[in-house]
Amino acid sequence: MESKTESWTELNFSNSEKAWFDLWHFHFDTEGFGNKSFKRRKPHLEKLIRHFDLLGDKALQLKTDFQIWAIVYDFSSYNDALYLHTPVLGNDNFPVQIEGLTLECTLKNKELIDFLIGLSGFDLRYGKADEGFCVIYKSEYGISL
Repeated sequence: MESKTESWTELNFSNSEKAWFDLWHFHFDTEGFGNKSFKRRKPHLEKLIRHFDLLGDKALQLKTDFQIWAIVYDFSSYNDALYLHTPVLGNDNFPVQIEGLTLECTLKNKELIDFLIGLSGFDLRYGKADEGFCVIYKSEYGISL
């Protein structure tokens, strides 16, 4: 049986001139296991980070502009997601810009903060909605937020 995570790897990049990804995203902890403890959340975050580069490398095949980023929430593990976005005919939402992002950490979850600070090669920006969140991206993959 195919895992939910493997299903995203079947995204069609073969016709790279016509591939559209309108705020496509994938959640790695759809059951919210990580909401109970960081120990249960960490494997989902590690998988999200591994798949960030896999998706980024695939997106480099596209013959259009694109954006890749992840959003990680302070305590809502089930909302953590990896995003791929391209221009889409008829939509004017490219590139995405998330308002109010800052370099100053808005998170309160110490274990999550330590995990994010330990990431290598990623840019981190923080925001606040219902709870603090962190936007993760790499400048080498597409247009930055």
